[in-house]
Amino acid sequence: MLHLVIAEAELELVPKTIRDHPAVVNYAKRRGKRPEEVILDATYHHSALKKLEDGERRGRPDIVHVCLLNALESIANKEGLLRVYVHTRNDEVIYIKPETRIPRNYNRFVGLMESLFKNRVVPENLELLRMEGKDLSGLIEEIGPDEVFVMHENGDLVTPRDFGKILSGLENPLVVVGGFPHGDFRSEIPGKKISLYKAPLMAWTVVNETITSFEHWIL
Repeated sequence: MLHLVIAEAELELVPKTIRDHPAVVNYAKRRGKRPEEVILDATYHHSALKKLEDGERRGRPDIVHVCLLNALESIANKEGLLRVYVHTRNDEVIYIKPETRIPRNYNRFVGLMESLFKNRVVPENLELLRMEGKDLSGLIEEIGPDEVFVMHENGDLVTPRDFGKILSGLENPLVVVGGFPHGDFRSEIPGKKISLYKAPLMAWTVVNETITSFEHWIL
């Protein structure tokens, strides 16, 4: 079973310090919601992000969206060989059942995430998505992998094919992919650092290359 964690994902509700910013207030009003109920999104809240610490990397729910589409629609997931989790910058963990079908439409996805932050479980009758407060180390300990791989542009260079072979030879490997647009992880994550290419790759590319290479050896 391959475990995939989208870590330190820039997925959060609008922080309290900028809820009265015009960009946030007007966006929430257009959507018929209160500022504290909407997901922070750099596309709409760019001017407000300038007032936040780490504002240049925050408000990127689109990264989580594309990564989840790639992972949950993969053959490995359909064959029951993959488990996917999202860990946010504020130490929340989203547990995702393999049968979950993430909306392909971005706006619908954002609405789903807003419901999840509000209710902690969606939909209530199926609990396909469940959120609870937990840091990344706690999640890794809970999963109990036999080995942890942290995808990092400065990690050991391994071809996707060879990385897939390594993963397929383990019973319970865990791969950590950063859910942020640029920069480094905010905290040190124990595990072997791996790079799949000589230049930085987007998170969803790393997710896709990792899963398809794993499938090559395991299916």
